Amino acid sequence: MLTNQKITEFLQNTAAGTPVPGGGSVSALSAALGAGLTEMVANLTVAKKGYATVENEMKDIAETGRNLREKLVAEVDTDSKAYADVLTAYKLPKTTVAEKEQRTQAIQAAMKNAARVPLGVAYDALQVMDLAEKVIKNGNRNAVSDGAVGVMMARTAALGALLNVKINLSAITDKGFVNEMMRESNKMESRVRAREIEILSYVKI
Repeated sequence: MLTNQKITEFLQNTAAGTPVPGGGSVSALSAALGAGLTEMVANLTVAKKGYATVENEMKDIAETGRNLREKLVAEVDTDSKAYADVLTAYKLPKTTVAEKEQRTQAIQAAMKNAARVPLGVAYDALQVMDLAEKVIKNGNRNAVSDGAVGVMMARTAALGALLNVKINLSAITDKGFVNEMMRESNKMESRVRAREIEILSYVKI
């Protein structure tokens, strides 16, 4: 599992000339880091002088952030597995007509899953951004820059994941699926870009 590797090992494997881990897994990791930073700011606010009125809110944020972080960490491996399944499908035999049909169906199914997974990462990354907004507005002012970095990590994660959605759609022949996923991806991209501008406007340093 990628998430069991040391940071240096993960980076070496990312840099290697292999398809995985790639941009999808790195996007999920980026969002997980954003969630971790959001948790950090929330935890740095709890029990601090001057923040008693938001202590319960910060505890809730820390818990939600932890859940998102753990989910996104799992998605680092989920994304790589999804693309590995695509590669496996392409390696299926194609000697007979039946084999060719089976291979085509396997490729299409794997490509659809490889598009769905990063779209899920983008949704989770947007949730991280929304969560980080709360710690930027109400959390420990000494850690506001950490909250801002969390937003930017999650923003990059979301946009990166959406790029992976779109490139996978290019190989899918189901036009209805492609059109729906493209509409959802474009809507999500606009939302993410707008939210980044809005949230970072609260950062006063």
